[in-house]
Order: sequence, then C-alpha cells, then structure tokens
Amino acid sequence: MKAVMKVAPGVGNIELRDIEEPEPGPQQVKIRVRAAGLCGTDLHIYKDEFPSRPPVVLGHEVAGVVEAVGEGVTGIQPGMRVTTETYFSTCGQCRYCRSGHSNLCLNRRSIGSAVNGGFTSALVVPARNIHELPENIDFQAGALTEPLACVVHGVLSTPTVAPGDVAVIAGPGAIGLLTLQVVKAAGATAIVLGTDADASRLQLARELGADHVINVQADDPAPLVSELTEEGLGADVVYECSGAGPAAAQLLQLVRRRGRYVQIGLFGKPVAWDLDQLCFKELTATGSNASVPSAWSKALRLLADGSVQTKPLITHVYDITDWQEAFATFEGKRGIKTIFQPVD
Repeated sequence: MKAVMKVAPGVGNIELRDIEEPEPGPQQVKIRVRAAGLCGTDLHIYKDEFPSRPPVVLGHEVAGVVEAVGEGVTGIQPGMRVTTETYFSTCGQCRYCRSGHSNLCLNRRSIGSAVNGGFTSALVVPARNIHELPENIDFQAGALTEPLACVVHGVLSTPTVAPGDVAVIAGPGAIGLLTLQVVKAAGATAIVLGTDADASRLQLARELGADHVINVQADDPAPLVSELTEEGLGADVVYECSGAGPAAAQLLQLVRRRGRYVQIGLFGKPVAWDLDQLCFKELTATGSNASVPSAWSKALRLLADGSVQTKPLITHVYDITDWQEAFATFEGKRGIKTIFQPVD
C-alpha cells in the first residue's frame, strides 16, 4: 500500500513508498483509513522541527472503518466507523501516566511520528484508543476529532473560560477556529484576530459564531476589547493559536490584570516574549500538549450535538500520491484544513 513517510532524519526526507499492510496483534485494531488530516506537526516533522523516529508513516488525524481486531479485543466490531487517539504506547508507570497525564509521558510513542500513522490505506492502533464516530459525522469531519480534542484539552481540561468571559483568539486557522467554537460553547464572547492574509478565514470565523473579527494589520483591537470588557480592563482570557511571536506579544497587551494567557499554537522555534507582563499583570499562563482521553469524549459530544463543526474547515482534499502539492498548499496558508484520502 502507498504511504507518505519520513524516511530519514533531517529537513525534508519525505517520500511516497510502498509498504506492507499491517495486521493487528493482541489488544489491537486495524483501521481501513478513509480520511487523514494534514497537521502543523506534520509540517514541523518535514522541517525537522518536531521529533520523529524514521522510517515512519506520517499522519495522526485519522478516521476510517474497523477492518479487523486482534486477540482479546471486545466491544469493537469490524465495520464500525471510528476515529483513534494518537498514543500508541506510554510507560504506564511514571508520575504523569499514574496521574492521568499520559500526554506528558517521557516514553510516549505516537502514531505519525514514532509509529506508523494514517497517511496510507491502513494502520494498527491499540483497541483502547478507538472511538466510534457519531452517526451524523462523516469520515472527513471525523478525522478532525484529534485537533478538536487537543483544543478541548487546552481550553477545558484546565478550566480557562467561563460564561460571560470576553475571550480573544489570535489566529483563525484550524486550531483557532476550533478554539472559537469551544469558547462559544462555554458561553463566552469571542473576538478573533487575523491579518491581511486571513480575510476568508475571518469571514468563516463570523459564520462559526465569532462575536467580532479584527484584521490587526488594519485596526487596533485594543479599543474594542476595552469597550467590551468590564471597566475597560481587558480580555478575561486570550488564546494564542497562530504560532506567531507578534501575536503572542499583542495578546499580553490585550489581557487584563489577573487574566489568563493560554498557549495552544506551536511556534516551532523560540520567540521573544515579555515575561515581565506575567509579573506586572499577575497573569495565569497555561499551555497544552496534545490531548488526554477525557478530552476525546467531550470533543465527540460537541461534534454530535453540533456545538462544534469541523466540516467547514476542510478546504482541500488530496490523494496521498499528491502529498507534495498538499504540503505546499498547507505551508502557503492556502485554505484552512487539508485532508488526505488513501489510494487503495
């Protein structure tokens, strides 16, 4: 079967190769891939900015059909429409695993970076990772359960937003638009910031429920944030979803004293950040790393009841044989979310 693989360390070294189909071992499930999302992490692996263990098939945002189950698997049947969590293995013994934070396990191995992922026709994952897709969610929308679970973890696992809050979200890409929807579902007022290049994304943010959108290259968001917040003090919470240093700096100015700064986007490199503001404003700053199992359950409920829509984010669909064009589209920030479909 055809697979998009990181074949060696270093910048680039991505190839389309033929590999053998996997078969599930004990407590494992084989998924026939129907859709797989292209993520910023895949681009970071391409640029050698994110650790991987080549040769390895990329792709960790996956939806498909259960094709076979291994020995000892119960409650999962061939033919089920599913998505999958990403951790192939964790140690189960460290402080983080024992406290329910397996996302922080130092020995974590994930599909798409350390173990073969979804940019191919079939993959094998632990049975414990499987989630059945809601009936109203198709495979392409279901493949985006993973980034939604990451957002749910960043926004809700550590409570960062409450009804009545004013929230500012920097970056109307896929992660920012998912954050917008989760924040709105929590009852907050949402302001989404973008740039000249984000005109269509800001329009989609409006359609997905943003109360206000601002092009920061044309308008200063500070007056609006001041107008909307109690005594003009600033936003209750700000979410950095763009992975851009200037956005992070601006959010530190927009958040109120004793407000909350939440880092969800990845920069891929060190950025300048005025940490004095944490002291001067007594800010609470949090970050999030991937997801935890409870975030998947919440994400699927949000999809099932329509509180969050992932389908409108999908702007490009490619066969995996066209991976180079897909990566170029993604890196060029054309559209929002790119989906791969396998070539059987």
